[in-house]
Amino acid sequence: MISYRAMDTRPRQQIMTLIAIALTFASGANDVASFTRLGGVFTSVMTGNIVLWGLSAAQRSVSLFSHTAVSIAGYIIGVAGGTWVAHGFKVHGDGKPDETDRDSVLPAHVSWALFTEFVLLAGFTAGWEVTGARPAGWAEFVLLAALAAAMGMQSSSVNEMGLTNVSTTFLTGTLTGLISSLARPGQEMQHGARRIGVLVGLAAGALLCGLLVATAPRVVPVLPLAAVITALVLSAVPLSNGEAERNGEAGRNGEAGGNGEAGGNAEGERPRR
Repeated sequence: MISYRAMDTRPRQQIMTLIAIALTFASGANDVASFTRLGGVFTSVMTGNIVLWGLSAAQRSVSLFSHTAVSIAGYIIGVAGGTWVAHGFKVHGDGKPDETDRDSVLPAHVSWALFTEFVLLAGFTAGWEVTGARPAGWAEFVLLAALAAAMGMQSSSVNEMGLTNVSTTFLTGTLTGLISSLARPGQEMQHGARRIGVLVGLAAGALLCGLLVATAPRVVPVLPLAAVITALVLSAVPLSNGEAERNGEAGRNGEAGGNGEAGGNAEGERPRR
């Protein structure tokens, strides 16, 4: 099977960075929306939710316990669902990138997984509008589960992209990698622009969503929707003819010599000889 990572080129990497920033922007907006209107929990930061779950047990808070449980369960279902969607399209295509894959930024199975996230966010938007941006009772739990599932699907999609140096939902590791590279003397800061970009994207999404929650709460779902649409449009951007030819050559080389190689190389890294 050909590794899609073998097809990495500089223009593709630049667009991948923009996709990562857009998706992280969506995560920041969704977390603010869930924290302010869906029970004071997160939809992408499961570390924080697990901590809140433990706190809820200590405080005997049924409300906090149930909200964190729903969010964690929704996220797990989203990861499993996104993986299933991507795997299904991989199997359908025999696991080999076709000419369309080579001419675009992302393989088709990843784009379909991101589209599934978009469908979930569209459903969340409809529910948000129906409840007047103030969901309560069962509606609150349903919207929380849908939003967490969308974030789970996004995380699984990013894993399929091969973005091993950043995340778009949990960014502690991204921050750690950035600071470590800055503190390491005499070495080039690898993936620095991408790491800085996603951190800024997260803060920007949270900031704008916070402003909308305070001033125009009905418009809040537009932020993550627009971000995922942006990612989908970028994923379909055709590479130039020269880039497509290099991608095709890289794919053929990967097919000829990549069967015995481990698939865990970091994105953009050349296989060791």
